[in-house]
Amino acid sequence: MINNTLGIGIQGIEDGMMGMENAARKIARGGADGPQGTADGSSSLIEPIVDLKLYERSVEASAQVVKTADETLGTLLDIKA
Repeated sequence: MINNTLGIGIQGIEDGMMGMENAARKIARGGADGPQGTADGSSSLIEPIVDLKLYERSVEASAQVVKTADETLGTLLDIKA
């Protein structure tokens, strides 16, 4: 069960990192594409910036899952020893 939890946490980190890379690419392209803004006057960079922050939080949460699973596994090994 702990291995499964570790796997889920690691997969969450990988997914979050890919999402962050994609959002960063959109931000970089947006800055290079010239003037920002859409017909309603909003910036086209807002969504990828928000996505970047969401993926950052996702990676932090997944890292905490991995940390907790690791600590639990350590505790179980200490009890068995």
